[in-house]
Amino acid sequence: MVALNTAAPTRSRTPRVRIADIALKAGVSVPTVSKVLNGRQDVAAETRKRVQSFLDESGYRRRGSNRPNRAGLVDFVITDLSTSWGCELLRGAEREAHRLGIGLVVTVTHDQRAYARQWLKTLASRRSDGVVLVVSRVQEDVEDKLSQLGTPFVLVDPVGGFNPAVPSIGATNWAGGFAATEHLTGLGHRRIGIVTGPADLVCSEERLDGYRAALRRAGVPLDDALVVHGNFYSDGGSRGAAELLNLAEPPTAIFAGSDQQARGVYEEARRRRLRIPDDLSVIGFDDVELCTWLTPQLTTVRQPLANMAGLAIRTVLEPPDFDRDHPLRVELSTNLVTRASTTPPRRRFP
Repeated sequence: MVALNTAAPTRSRTPRVRIADIALKAGVSVPTVSKVLNGRQDVAAETRKRVQSFLDESGYRRRGSNRPNRAGLVDFVITDLSTSWGCELLRGAEREAHRLGIGLVVTVTHDQRAYARQWLKTLASRRSDGVVLVVSRVQEDVEDKLSQLGTPFVLVDPVGGFNPAVPSIGATNWAGGFAATEHLTGLGHRRIGIVTGPADLVCSEERLDGYRAALRRAGVPLDDALVVHGNFYSDGGSRGAAELLNLAEPPTAIFAGSDQQARGVYEEARRRRLRIPDDLSVIGFDDVELCTWLTPQLTTVRQPLANMAGLAIRTVLEPPDFDRDHPLRVELSTNLVTRASTTPPRRRFP
C-alpha cells in the first residue's frame, strides 16, 4: 500500500550560507569576513567591498539578525562573586552590555543544583536574548533546558573545560603555565613548586602541563613531590604552600594556579617568617586587582577576564556560524606581568 501525502507541499530549504563559504568565494580568511560583518575598520577598502559584494549576492544574514522582538536582556550566570576573579568577569560583561544598550540579569548559583533549577524556572517565565554561563561545570539538564527554550548560550570557561558541543571562550592556559615557569627558571630557580587547581578541571591540567613543559625545556628534572592540587582559593594556596615548604628540600619558588591561591602562599610564608621574594619567589595566575594590594606586588600571568566576558556577550547576541564538527572555541592570549614577588634564588640546587 502506498500512503498518499495530502499535506500542503513544503518548500525545499535552501542551504544556509556560512561565513566560510563567503571567505572561500572572496579569497580571504574567515576572520576577515567577520571583521566586515562587525564593521571593523582594519580591513582594506577594496577587500571590504569585495566581501560585502559576496555577502549581498548570497543573501547572507547573520544568525540572530532576523530575530524579532528582542527582549533587550542577557542573563549572566556565575558560580561565585566573592572573588576578584568573578568581579572582573562581571565588570567586563556589564561594560559590554552597557555599550550595546542591553540589560544584564545576574544570577549567582554557588554551584548548587537547586539554584540552577530556580534560575531556569525564572528564565522560562520571561524572555532573554541569550545566556552567558560562567560555571565550573555545565550540568547536562541545563544545556537541554536552554536548547528547549531556544535560548542561545555561551560558556566562559577560565575554570571549566571545553565541551565541543557548546560555544566557549577561554584563555591560553598552557601558554600561561609555560610563561610563569619559564620566568622562574630564567631567574635561576630549580626547585619550583606548583599549587594548581582541582585535578578534574581542564584549565588546572593545562597550566600544570605548561609548567612541566617549561621545566623540561630548561633541563630541570620533574619532581612529583613539587606538584600540589589546590582549589583556586586562598585556603588552598595556604595548604599547598605548607605541604611544599615541609619538604626536606623545599622549593625556592612557588607557582600558584590563581592569584587567590598566591595570597594563601603569602600567608603561609609569613607564618614561617619567610620573606617574599628573598626567601621564596611567588607567581600567580589571573592578574586581578588583588595583585597590586599584596606586599610585595604579585608577579602573575594575566588572562583577559573582562575581555572574555565582553566577547561572550557579543557572541551570544549574534551567534556565529558553527556546527558540531567545527564548534566555536575562542582562546584569548595570556601574558606575563612581572612585579616584585620574584627574584633569583638565594639557595641554589643542582
